[in-house]
Amino acid sequence: MPLFKKKPFPLVDSPDDLEPRDLVFQVRFTKEIFKDYQEYLKRINLYRRRIWTCKVTGKVNLTYEEALVSEQRAIEKVQQFPKELMAPVLHIIQFSTLTLRDLLVTISRKLQERLLVEGLELLGRKEKTVFPCKILKVLEDNDQINYEVGWIGKDKKVAGSSVVNFNDLIRRKLPVSREVLKSFIRESTSQSSPWVIHDNLAREHGISTEPPEDSDDNDECLGNNNTRRKKNKRKEPEDDNCLIRRKKAKKGVQVAEEEAIKYPIDDILVKPGADDPKFTDRPPPSRDFSVPEEYVGDLLMVWDFCSSFGRLLHLSPFSLEDFESAICHKDTNLNLIMESHSAFFQLLIKDEGDYFTAVQKKKRKSKITLLNWSEYLCDFLEMREVSEFSTHIATIKRGHYGLLDPHHKLAIFRELIACSLATDAVRDQLDDSIEQQQALASKKRGVALEEGRKRREEKLLKAESNGKEVMNGHSLENGGKVHHYENGSDDKQKGSNCKPNGSSGKHNDCDDKDNGSNSKSNGSNDKQNGDVAQEENIIVYKRKKASGNRERSSAEEPSSNEERKESAKRSRDTRNEGQTKEVLQKEIEKLYVCTYSLGKDKDYNRYWFFRHEGRLFIESSDSKHWGYYSTKEELDAFVGSLNPKGERERALQKQLEKSYDKISSALQKRSKDIATNIALEEAVVRRSTRVHAPVRDNPARAFLRYVNKWKE
Repeated sequence: MPLFKKKPFPLVDSPDDLEPRDLVFQVRFTKEIFKDYQEYLKRINLYRRRIWTCKVTGKVNLTYEEALVSEQRAIEKVQQFPKELMAPVLHIIQFSTLTLRDLLVTISRKLQERLLVEGLELLGRKEKTVFPCKILKVLEDNDQINYEVGWIGKDKKVAGSSVVNFNDLIRRKLPVSREVLKSFIRESTSQSSPWVIHDNLAREHGISTEPPEDSDDNDECLGNNNTRRKKNKRKEPEDDNCLIRRKKAKKGVQVAEEEAIKYPIDDILVKPGADDPKFTDRPPPSRDFSVPEEYVGDLLMVWDFCSSFGRLLHLSPFSLEDFESAICHKDTNLNLIMESHSAFFQLLIKDEGDYFTAVQKKKRKSKITLLNWSEYLCDFLEMREVSEFSTHIATIKRGHYGLLDPHHKLAIFRELIACSLATDAVRDQLDDSIEQQQALASKKRGVALEEGRKRREEKLLKAESNGKEVMNGHSLENGGKVHHYENGSDDKQKGSNCKPNGSSGKHNDCDDKDNGSNSKSNGSNDKQNGDVAQEENIIVYKRKKASGNRERSSAEEPSSNEERKESAKRSRDTRNEGQTKEVLQKEIEKLYVCTYSLGKDKDYNRYWFFRHEGRLFIESSDSKHWGYYSTKEELDAFVGSLNPKGERERALQKQLEKSYDKISSALQKRSKDIATNIALEEAVVRRSTRVHAPVRDNPARAFLRYVNKWKE
């Protein structure tokens, strides 16, 4: 039996209250029986994980079934183990404390020694050269074994003899490989530390089951040494500090084990943690479908195909509710049903295949109408020769197509789609859409690369402009200081040395000083005149500085205007690029002809969103149950209930976040349309009983008013 975490994994017992007529689920390779499908599915998923180990060979990272196959093959090889070697090998294994690798080496050496008997011809080393030789005698000296060999010459005769040891002889290969020997050891033992063979094998080959007397403790040979040591440790007195340290150590080990888990892991193995965020309760999905739940998948598939290939089929779009109502309606001559079948018939006739030949043989009219469309349908069913449809042909010929069950109607549509997918027109459209998607995706990547390049250039320009502003600020500041210093020093010189008085003050004052004819009154007047002149110079300096600032600001204004224009242009370009990317993405989405699921939750339920339908659909793992979310509140609650520690729910959460805006807007639009329709219905009810609303005004019966606007 395969091992799980190096331990045997018990199988599930069969249910006790099982009745002969009960429907059950059985695991093919273990024969386990389950009454609940979810339990069966969990067990199957566990068996499919690569966490199992082959008990016989020790191979790891296998699925349960692969481990079973590995065990069976290894057991077949073990059964081919030579019987004459079983007893000596089992004697070596019994109560051995060696590791598996060392035990293999020991057994191989013993078997080689057993094969080296007198008269055996083989090769031996003599003076670092290999010569053929023949064992003449086996010399046993205590634990060491030597061999007397005779060297064989070219004439095939013994020319001389010498004594060699075991390592000087080049042995033959063992009759069994190391892998077979390893499998034999694992299969024949029940314990590995020390190795203990099964009791039946011990009795069969006369091997003692009692542990050897020369061991320190019998329990040690039986693998109980660790248990005894633990018991002895428990008997030793412990103080409070020791107990606290041990508790902390255990707690640290547990924390380390929890931290060792690398998320995400399989959703089934995820357990609640203390650091988990507060998850919202998952809302129950709505299930008010008109068709049985197990056929909702067929309904969605047919409707999505008609919506995706509407232009090719010349079939104008219709809502899912209208199509569902038309499928469940009992009237035969519904325009929506007739136009849908007619679109498929026209496509198959244009392809000129088997259906075209069948119609030509019946000499049908070229135009398909409400009166003759059932004849074309019968021709198609007769051509396909499907036993499921043979019983319905007579009902359709009598004009009672509407009396068929919804799932039979959907089965006919499914067969029409299967034939349509084989036509050249559909295949050409698929090829064209794929090529257009690839071209648009390439263009979108080019826009993204150009946008990245422009962002990098903007960063470089911004850095350069900042550097220039810093440099200009320093130069202007230094220039102002120098200018102020020069003017101030001139004024100081003129006031202190010459004490100017008007424009010629310097000349007169110097002459007066040289002649020594200055009086006290003249000196005071000169001092006052010097102060006035200094104030005038300061005023002139301030005016010059202000005029210089105005000149610099006027010089900087054109550059700042240019920068504003460039920044406005860049912002427009960025906005246009963003709009271009959005437009390209919308064009790519329009070319989608196949809808894929968004992902799965922990219970393997699949989630679907269709472009033309404002609901998020939920498909069970067995595809028999369907539901949907139709409001933004339900969508938000569902996204908040996903646990990112699980692999499936993590991928689903990422996909939902990526498409959240698109899905939420579709849900809100549908909710708004429903509210509008309800308001219209209430308005009709409030009318006087004398004025009855016509049938076409009822939104619930809109499918009766369908008109194919794209008809050829």
